[in-house]
Amino acid sequence: MDFDELDLLRRSDPAWKLLRADNAPLVLGFLRKVFVEDNARSISAAELISRLDDELYALNERLGDRTFPKPAKAYLDDWAAPENGWLRKYYPPGSDEVHFDATPAVEKALTWVDSLRERSFVGTESRLNTIFELLRQMAYGAETDPDVRLAELHRRRAAIDAEINRVEGGDFAVLDTPAQRDRYQQFATTARELLADFREVEANFRTLDRALRARIAGWAGSKGELLDDVVGNRNTIADSDQGRSFQAFYDFLLSHERQTELGELLEKVQSLDAIGETDPRMRHIHYDWLDAAERTQATVRLLSEQLRRFLDDQVWLENRRVMDILRSIESTALNLREHRDPAITCQLDATAPTIALPLERPLYTPKAKVPLESTGISAADADLDASALFEQVHVDRERLSGIVRRELRSRSQIGLTAVLERQPLEQGMAELVCYLSLGDPAFQVVFDETNRDQVHWIDGSGAHRVATIPRVTFTRVTTSDKSVGGDL
Repeated sequence: MDFDELDLLRRSDPAWKLLRADNAPLVLGFLRKVFVEDNARSISAAELISRLDDELYALNERLGDRTFPKPAKAYLDDWAAPENGWLRKYYPPGSDEVHFDATPAVEKALTWVDSLRERSFVGTESRLNTIFELLRQMAYGAETDPDVRLAELHRRRAAIDAEINRVEGGDFAVLDTPAQRDRYQQFATTARELLADFREVEANFRTLDRALRARIAGWAGSKGELLDDVVGNRNTIADSDQGRSFQAFYDFLLSHERQTELGELLEKVQSLDAIGETDPRMRHIHYDWLDAAERTQATVRLLSEQLRRFLDDQVWLENRRVMDILRSIESTALNLREHRDPAITCQLDATAPTIALPLERPLYTPKAKVPLESTGISAADADLDASALFEQVHVDRERLSGIVRRELRSRSQIGLTAVLERQPLEQGMAELVCYLSLGDPAFQVVFDETNRDQVHWIDGSGAHRVATIPRVTFTRVTTSDKSVGGDL
């Protein structure tokens, strides 16, 4: 970095501002205790003010009454101000109380301050091994030649077989005390850095979401193009390099086998005598990782919900603008109604246009003519019983229509099967056919050919009859006709 870039960072970077602040020890010490050591990601304003007030009281008692003269709330407001940006001040969903969370600038400043401590032991071997392992993973992980990858796998298998043979023969090396301390130091540093990186990952997700919102707010095209663009790019957060890396880590950590193995390894390492004084936080660091990852995942879900509501608000504003235009047209029409100037009047055939698409018109289908053959008709020799012609059943259609209208008084529609449950068939198939052919201005008969219903009745001989028919629904017709309204 050159002089100009460094000077810009000195004047604008929140972490650099924090290190240059007069009360930097208070800010770093208090925020480390609350947000880093306790792994807190969200604290209410009342609780944070109470804890800072206790901290200020203890410091003023020890250093003097006027060392930190302002109240705790004033300090928190200063730390959360946009020109500082050391705390994020926000309202969680469903809460009307202010909450605080530390920003990545605090983590960066604390990391740099921690690096200033003198270390009695500086390990290098483990980091060199890590470098070799990372290079090996990148080199062979990107290899597309199967022969090269097979050769590497055979080499590793041969090395493992040779080590197995040495261990079976009792010839194996044990890590000495410096090697164990070296690796533990690197593990603890990497674990703390990984936990600190979650704040920056979450902040970057918020930055990606704000960029998407800015594109929506400044959109100048049509609404359809906006939706295509948003839907096509909605996975910006999840599909970013950081998003894919975080998702891979989250999936890895959620594995039950990995959690069990990690817990057993941590328990075993923390009990090694060669390490000496261990970091007690490392014993349960994987739970802190999981908690921080879950909060970051919840942030991504919250951003998705907020973006959906933001789009809904945009659509609502668009619809409201259309309604404002319609009301303007209506008010202008009312103002012009009193004027008789022919220049501003016109005659419309209808209040709404009638649209008839050419492809909606059915093609002509000629009617099939059935030939009638009337030759060869002769009188029958046998005597026929004509009494059946005088025993036909008459079905009262008005009675059936009245039954349907009564059922539709308390509802907008009802199925034929529900009507027959209340009023069973009395005249068998003839009455059923009459129901299917009802015509009344108070209701409509709707047939659903995709579904079938069964109708049951008992005929005159006492036999049980079943008919399978398309699903029939009677739908009430909404009209201003008083006669129809009176029927219903």
